[in-house]
Amino acid sequence: MSKPEKDPKAIAAARNVKSGSYPKCLLCPENEGYAGRVNHPARQNHRIIPITINDTPWGFQYSPYVYYNEHCIVFNCQHTPMKIERNAFIKLFDFVKLFPHYFLGSNADLPIVGGSILSHDHFQGGHYTFAMAKAPIEQHVVLPGFEDVEAGIVKWPLSVLRIRHKDSNRLVDLATHVLEVWRGYTDEEAFIYAETNGEPHNTITPIARKVGDTYELDLTLRNNITTEEHPLGVYHPHAEYHHIKKENIGLIEVMGLAVLPARLKGEMELLEEYILEGKDISSNEQIEKHAEWVKKFLPKYPEITKENIHGILQKEIGIVFTHVLEDAGVYKCTSEGREAFMRFLETL
Repeated sequence: MSKPEKDPKAIAAARNVKSGSYPKCLLCPENEGYAGRVNHPARQNHRIIPITINDTPWGFQYSPYVYYNEHCIVFNCQHTPMKIERNAFIKLFDFVKLFPHYFLGSNADLPIVGGSILSHDHFQGGHYTFAMAKAPIEQHVVLPGFEDVEAGIVKWPLSVLRIRHKDSNRLVDLATHVLEVWRGYTDEEAFIYAETNGEPHNTITPIARKVGDTYELDLTLRNNITTEEHPLGVYHPHAEYHHIKKENIGLIEVMGLAVLPARLKGEMELLEEYILEGKDISSNEQIEKHAEWVKKFLPKYPEITKENIHGILQKEIGIVFTHVLEDAGVYKCTSEGREAFMRFLETL
């Protein structure tokens, strides 16, 4: 709960704050031991381990916001922007070879579908198995020129192509091919546009891991197009779920762990009280945004008591998060969605 919820407007406003040039951002190596200032947190006890990835100096640190076991951040020692390209896949596997019990993944490199820091090239990893890593391949595919690589669509709300091979170089080659084709891919019927008015929309959230003696790379297809109906993004949490989650769906959420705003803790405690006492939720401005949601799920539970209310709210938040992930999937888990996914895979 130490990480504040970021509003898209606040992210835009932050660009106008003169930050000085030291450190340039929260991921620069200069943060090590930094005393902090008004608009930059202190990092006196922060330590960075130097590592070499893709023949360049990188830093390894543990996250100040620990979301899961051994949550680490791996960052370029140079302040260079995020970019998903062939080199990004090489870097992921270079790291996994150093730490075979860790996964490593990258946020996408475009606004809306990327993480909150796009200005500094970095990855996130850790010693943890996410739900997505346990999800099986639902439909295997054979890709021309890569018949030796196991590939298939993962049974998951987002649109994920998993590729597996004992030689990581084969995965780098195939991932580069998938990325290049996806960047330029348009399917109007499925509402996927490579670009509009010169602005690119397609990118990938990649996650690498080693399972036994086999390397695995999950390629999550992302698209950041916006419309009047969905101004924050078509493949982004839709407005009906913003009362729970409004922020970008980044790498950690893609893999199935909900990173939720700290405000929910107080809001849910208040909501428990209002539900148990039968009070009007819409009369309190702090929780009125949850009124419609509560109205929808309450009939499912014939008996709500002080003992079970906390569990019920947790379960229902989990259901909302599932819908949020479904919103972020460019291809839905329906027969039409799977057909459209296969249309893309056939172009490979």
